Amino acid sequence: MTAEAVVIGASAGALEALSVILPTLPADYALPVMVVVHIPQDKPSVLAELFHAKCRLPVKEAEDKEPICRGTIYFAPPDYHLLVEMDRSLSLSSDEPVLYSRPSIDVLFESAADAYGPGLIGIVLTGANQDGASGLKAIAGAGGFTIVQEPVGAFAPAMPEAAKAACPGARTMSLDAIAGFLREV
Repeated sequence: MTAEAVVIGASAGALEALSVILPTLPADYALPVMVVVHIPQDKPSVLAELFHAKCRLPVKEAEDKEPICRGTIYFAPPDYHLLVEMDRSLSLSSDEPVLYSRPSIDVLFESAADAYGPGLIGIVLTGANQDGASGLKAIAGAGGFTIVQEPVGAFAPAMPEAAKAACPGARTMSLDAIAGFLREV
């Protein structure tokens, strides 16, 4: 597998789960990491700020039409879908919520699967709905590598369970194992 990018989706319990994974990535990490977390649309997000302080990689809130840079962590801004364009730039959309969520994990995963195909790693973490399940299936269909957080250890197991049901070939891993895997690719 030649990995080119990582996409991560999380909801309830996301801060704790991402805190196990993202700070372990080394300063010379080569892949871009794009993250969707379900956050209230009426409040500014502090996720990029929080993780900027914890991580060795640059962390930022994604901007519309921004080229994707290697070794950078991008968070979807509140109330916008985050998409990967075919030219491997980011775009933001205020289209209708998907599964009551904007940003939607499925929207990011499906667009990234189109842009990166077998070079994409998709990861579904803790959450209380089914967002991410069809997106993870799209990543698998494009030949990408799929990972689901072990539901037993998840703060909210519904999202990893739904993703595993939609994408039975996904690897199920603990948060520590996911962090280790990402450091090795």
